[in-house]
Amino acid sequence: MSESFLKIKGIRKEYGPVVAVHDVSLEVKRGEFLTFLGPSGSGKSTTLYILAGFENPTKGDILLNDETLLSTPSHKRNIGMVFQRYTLFPHLTVGENIAFPLKVRRKSKAEIDSRVREMLRLVRLEGFEDRKPAQMSGGQQQRVALARALAYDPPVLLMDEPLSALDKKLREEIQFEIRRIHQQTEVTILYVTHDQEEALRLSDRIAVFSRGVIDQVGTGPELYAHPATRFVAEFIGDSDFIACELLAASDGKATVSIGQDIVFDHIPVHGEAGSGKKAALMLRPERLQLSRNQAGSPAGFQATVSDITFLGNNVHVVAHTGAGELLAVRLPFGHEAIAGLNRGDLVHLAFDPASAQVFC
Repeated sequence: MSESFLKIKGIRKEYGPVVAVHDVSLEVKRGEFLTFLGPSGSGKSTTLYILAGFENPTKGDILLNDETLLSTPSHKRNIGMVFQRYTLFPHLTVGENIAFPLKVRRKSKAEIDSRVREMLRLVRLEGFEDRKPAQMSGGQQQRVALARALAYDPPVLLMDEPLSALDKKLREEIQFEIRRIHQQTEVTILYVTHDQEEALRLSDRIAVFSRGVIDQVGTGPELYAHPATRFVAEFIGDSDFIACELLAASDGKATVSIGQDIVFDHIPVHGEAGSGKKAALMLRPERLQLSRNQAGSPAGFQATVSDITFLGNNVHVVAHTGAGELLAVRLPFGHEAIAGLNRGDLVHLAFDPASAQVFC
């Protein structure tokens, strides 16, 4: 991928006294798949609509190839768009739907016919050109919408929660198709979703939105292993949080205590760290080590099992500490600690400090 060619610079959007987007800045590389991830109301869709030209920012600019887009109306930005609702023309066939943006651009019949065939091959719908949308499944309709958006070879494709209306199995199938199509076409995609698994499955990078700002931008592994804020830690992957006290902090690492006697060193710390400050220790369920016997186990703490759930290739164990805090532990199926484990059993939990995070 080359250097960034799409730049979002200090975008702000106000609706009266409500600030939907606050000072969002981002650079996107040509050919990148970048996902806007966040809960409802976080500003991700508003930012996408500003890119599409459906909304005007209160402040800021958007540059494509170093030229502003804000003075260009939405229908002339030459940007592809795929929505949650397929927005296909019900009275037109599949082929006519795909051909529509090409006809608007006054392409020749031979060029349109060739491009429609190419798009049908791309989305694996050869032989469906004469069907009406109502004769197709939801997943097929979404592939037609994708083919139509790509038909005129836009430099950027915007996708706003396009799969949220589909069931889980079909959603995963279309995710695979979108990933394949992106790799095949190398089109730049900006994708909006609230589904973290979808974002991790599809994206080169993810921008995590919270309350109108971007908390962090990075690859899935970067966000998971090194979350910059507690919100990112909670939103990307599963996480446990335990109240702790900072004993010392330097060079981005902290020493913390849980209760009076349990101390952990060299844990990455975020926020304004100070001795004696109350903080939260974050642990990933799959990184917690559960054992039935404390002897010979790494330093840790005791907890009581309150629930055990079999989930196929792993087992989900919930345990509560002496302070009443609930912790989720994920163990692979067949793990020796699971055999004979019951609710009410006392277990020992330990972890590698490098896999934990402290948030102040």
